[in-house]
Amino acid sequence: MLGHIHSFETFGTKDGPGIRFVLFTQGCPLRCLYCHNPDTWDKKDAKYILTPQEVFNEIDKVKNFVRGGVTVSGGEPMLQPDFVLELFKICKQHNIHTAIDTSGIYLNDKIKEVLQYTDLVLLDIKHINADKYRSLTSAPLEPTLRFMEYLSSIDKPVWLRYVLVPHYTDNENDLREWAEYASRFKNVERVDILPFHQMAVHKWEQINAEYKLKDIAPPTNAEKEKAEHIFKSYGLPV
Repeated sequence: MLGHIHSFETFGTKDGPGIRFVLFTQGCPLRCLYCHNPDTWDKKDAKYILTPQEVFNEIDKVKNFVRGGVTVSGGEPMLQPDFVLELFKICKQHNIHTAIDTSGIYLNDKIKEVLQYTDLVLLDIKHINADKYRSLTSAPLEPTLRFMEYLSSIDKPVWLRYVLVPHYTDNENDLREWAEYASRFKNVERVDILPFHQMAVHKWEQINAEYKLKDIAPPTNAEKEKAEHIFKSYGLPV
């Protein structure tokens, strides 16, 4: 059982509660226009190929500092469900909190088994309009909504994430529709509005990919506050 790994972060503070060990897996089927890790897209470009136990050995080295738990991000971690399952089984043997950061594009019996060992899901619902979602990600929206419905059915704690990109994800009607949808679920513990930024430009250049958002400015404070106000007006815990 081997995992294709892009990198580790041993002092993560944005990917779940507390200070966390964050594992970035290699490989992703989405091609988000604003992706800040395009170097994780191709699974064969993995920097490390490790067993779950070898990854846990790295976690164990910093266990005195990482009190929050372990988050598996990506890329798309659900591309490697067998690896994540075995890693999380080891984590639970040591009473370590587990989280997955996912697009929700995959759902099958193996992933449902992974979710049994997952304490928290960080779910990116990147747009609520199916056509705009496909333009933004090159993938269909329906699998992500189906994933969210399943998480609700098993009452799995969820933090929803929404990247605010001017001209792409900031339309007021879209924001209201997204918020109305998210407000239906009682298992949503938190909503994070993530402002678009340009810090990944060099990564796109390194992989020789066209970066279509190079002329898009980050959202202003007023734009961020407007989105936050809309989400809160639907009772979401922003």
